[in-house]
Amino acid sequence: MSRFTPRTAAALGICVGVLAAGCSATQAPQSDSLDLGSGPAKAGTVKEGALNGMTLTFVSYGGIYQKGQEDAAVKPFEAESGAKMLSDGPTDFAKIQAQVESKNVTWDVVDTGSTFAVANCGKLFMELDTSIIDTSHMPKQLVSKCAVPAMTYGYVMTYNKDKFGDNGPKSWTDFFDTTKFPGKRAISGTPSEIDPGILEGALIADGVPKDKLYPLDVPRALKKLDTIKGNLMYWETGAEAQQQIESGQPDISFMWSGRALAGIKNGAPYAASWNDFSPVFDVLTVPVGAKNPKASMALINYMVGPEQQAKLTEETSYAPIHDGAQPKVDDLTRSFLATEHADQALPIDNAWWGENQPKVIEQWSAWLGN
Repeated sequence: MSRFTPRTAAALGICVGVLAAGCSATQAPQSDSLDLGSGPAKAGTVKEGALNGMTLTFVSYGGIYQKGQEDAAVKPFEAESGAKMLSDGPTDFAKIQAQVESKNVTWDVVDTGSTFAVANCGKLFMELDTSIIDTSHMPKQLVSKCAVPAMTYGYVMTYNKDKFGDNGPKSWTDFFDTTKFPGKRAISGTPSEIDPGILEGALIADGVPKDKLYPLDVPRALKKLDTIKGNLMYWETGAEAQQQIESGQPDISFMWSGRALAGIKNGAPYAASWNDFSPVFDVLTVPVGAKNPKASMALINYMVGPEQQAKLTEETSYAPIHDGAQPKVDDLTRSFLATEHADQALPIDNAWWGENQPKVIEQWSAWLGN
């Protein structure tokens, strides 16, 4: 989700009404005259009827994830606020840019990638108003000027228990040790994208202290990856990564935690090692030029409430970002929530990635092609 992929760069948005058909919208009253109530903002709440007469469009990545967002928050927000809610998607970086540059913004709240949001803060996305959005219950490292987290998950190392038993790889040093842990390693291998995780892991395995990772020495990381290139296999989508472990192809896979969980629930004999995993999260944003920014931010504030976040987790297995959320999930699912392993996460510098990701992608694409 938080990445430059075919789904985010190539798909044309197709509007789907949540509770109403069509994409046309009438805007009234104007956002600057809204009465959102008195007192400090409280996540998960909205003043009843505050947005009567307004139409807002929520944009996300489709599938189970967007349906979960709609069921957990968008539809209840419509009922409480009085706004008419439409849904569109999938999120498309080029389309966001085109809307902003043409000053014809039809999207009000957009779920998008964290690095893209950081890189385009003030350019494509407006600064968020914390008098409307309550950020007090979110992980501070996931909050930025123009974006707040929508949920979180992780890139985790999974390994085949049939091969390694209970003594599978537990560190990045192990991932690169093909003598102690022989076999294929699967990693994301799309030329047009790379997210935090594998480069940091390569540098850690090469002796770089975790508190000295940034700015990333990308050539050094790629040189370390050269040492295991003959043992690598690649996936380009979460579905492909899941299919790989279900068919037992990789002995170790560095993959998205949700897809690992789904594969294990389908019988894949794999376990996860969360040591130095890479935290990943989508963010909620308001495009520059959105017609009703205060109303948009009221929707964001509602989406990050504890009850809404708990239900989203129950429907999607993504971890909640509100510290008061208490999702009802089975033990296996709970063990795959990134928030259960927060103390093991790598210290990712999202600001560095936001500034440098395009250049890193060029280096990564060249390395994959060699």
